[in-house]
Amino acid sequence: MWDWVADGKVLGPWGCYPAQRSGSRWAIERGGALEPDVLRPTIPELRLADMDRDGVQASVMYGPTDPFLIDDDQVRHATFRAFNDWVLEFEKVAPERLIGVAQLDNQDPEFSADELERTASLGIRHVNVLSATASPSWYEPSWERFWSIADETNIPIGSHLTVVVRRARDTDKPNYGGAVFSLGQQLVEPFSGLILTGCFDRHPGLKTVMAESQVSWVPNMIQTLNTGWTRGRAGSLPSVNSACKLKPSEYFERNIWMTFQDDAFGVQMLPMLFEDKVMWASDYPHPASTWPDSQAIIKRQLDGIVGDDTRKKLLFENAQKLYGL
Repeated sequence: MWDWVADGKVLGPWGCYPAQRSGSRWAIERGGALEPDVLRPTIPELRLADMDRDGVQASVMYGPTDPFLIDDDQVRHATFRAFNDWVLEFEKVAPERLIGVAQLDNQDPEFSADELERTASLGIRHVNVLSATASPSWYEPSWERFWSIADETNIPIGSHLTVVVRRARDTDKPNYGGAVFSLGQQLVEPFSGLILTGCFDRHPGLKTVMAESQVSWVPNMIQTLNTGWTRGRAGSLPSVNSACKLKPSEYFERNIWMTFQDDAFGVQMLPMLFEDKVMWASDYPHPASTWPDSQAIIKRQLDGIVGDDTRKKLLFENAQKLYGL
């Protein structure tokens, strides 16, 4: 196995590789398509073939799930620009099927604002900020220029879950709860911050996406925020809970999209959400992916639970509207 290295620092393993001690297998390994040193997800013909195998017409392609942890600012920024230029070239092979996602620096709001502006001028349709580990947090004043550009360009801003891939793991301390509670819930704080600091009030046209979030936990988040807002307005909780103009649920209805892969409870909770803002995703090629069995998994989750109109929204119509497909 090879490593990514910058200035002598190992950033993580390179490529798609067989399961290591964690036991997590890439979807392409489970599906019998893993080949040594063959990067199927980044070879257009192979990626399209895998989409065809899974019955997927179009794919929004997120990049690394961990930031480019390069200490030198200039090298790190050059890496982001190079990756984003490659993404823009990659999607040209089949632009109606491949929607590239530019990666932005969650440690540098000014660079991210510049890079959003640059990639927008080149035709990017979606960008990603790993908000769970952003420093400063993406709702702080230093990100305001970034959000202004996002509002002006009308480009959806995604936040994929942050998963730091590393060689060394602490095998003496199993993290049982982390397998559940470090996933979608890591987006609670960054999205609550956007709501409660008034970002969506200042930029009502913003489109944001909780990527790979799953959705069964979101009704509780909405309920808790709404209760805090109501009690804050009544003076029984600190005013920070009600600093936004609208009830928090209204921002979920207007500004926040979310995705799920295999979340049967979440599908049953759709009446507590906004079905125009929920999208199915396969998470190809990661270990959590439904590939190559997405059709069966979709059928198991949706059949007998949602009607035809809702099924169309979840599987393609909501994404078509969001990304202008």
